[in-house]
Amino acid sequence: MSDRQNCGNILAGVGPFAVERGLVPAGRERTSVRIRMVNSGDFATVSFPTPGGRVDCTGDAEISGVPGTAAPVVIEFPAGEGRLLPTGNVRDMLDGIPVTCVDNGMPTVLVPAAALEVTGYETPKVLENDRALADRLRELRLAAGHLMGLGDVSDTTVPKLTLLAPPRGGGAVTTRTFIPVRCHTSIGVLGAASVAAGLRIEGGVGVQLARLPATGDRVRIEHPTGFLDIESSLATDPDGLPTARRTAVVRTARKIFDGTVFPRPAEPAQTPAHFPGGPR
Repeated sequence: MSDRQNCGNILAGVGPFAVERGLVPAGRERTSVRIRMVNSGDFATVSFPTPGGRVDCTGDAEISGVPGTAAPVVIEFPAGEGRLLPTGNVRDMLDGIPVTCVDNGMPTVLVPAAALEVTGYETPKVLENDRALADRLRELRLAAGHLMGLGDVSDTTVPKLTLLAPPRGGGAVTTRTFIPVRCHTSIGVLGAASVAAGLRIEGGVGVQLARLPATGDRVRIEHPTGFLDIESSLATDPDGLPTARRTAVVRTARKIFDGTVFPRPAEPAQTPAHFPGGPR
């Protein structure tokens, strides 16, 4: 585990929790909570339904891999101060492999699956059992870490590596993400945000693989157990480099339990002779 990165899934529960605990006043129909992510210094705005001034977790929003449905929680991430392209390039070559290094909330290295002689449609287990692939990915990640200004990343989980392949389920692209060498059964929210932005960068490794919608900002990222929808749009900085203009994702949050533990009062120290039945 690491506290150096943010977690979009956890963010989905922060806003409703803040309202229920009285930290933030609820709106009559909907509430937005601005959250400071201390570990990275970034901010996110989480919006969710609060009819009658109370958090309502019921709804019809569906997330792949999550049982049932719940109220939609929209998480919007403002453009960060860092560069969308940490290396300054839309495409880099690492050990002969073309990659695009993106940081749209999560440092991520986009890699065409075919460049590593896999299809990108394999199951996570098959990819994890490929020792030659694991060694290659480790080398790529270490090299990318230095190139992205992260230094020695041998003991961290960032940057993430995401293999890209053409979509198969009606989305924009198929992904397989490694953290750092374990293949994720889905994809993290912020990792998907970086993928979505990377697909829109002209000259990047994902452009020819992706099938982006003709209109709108929403991009469907396919992963091993379904999909994740990201709303992403780009702008251009004064130097002509792409920057993130808007990034948002729809998640859900459901209360699982809430309780209070009451410990016993402190008792004076006792010697063994004080216990019933004599010493023990």
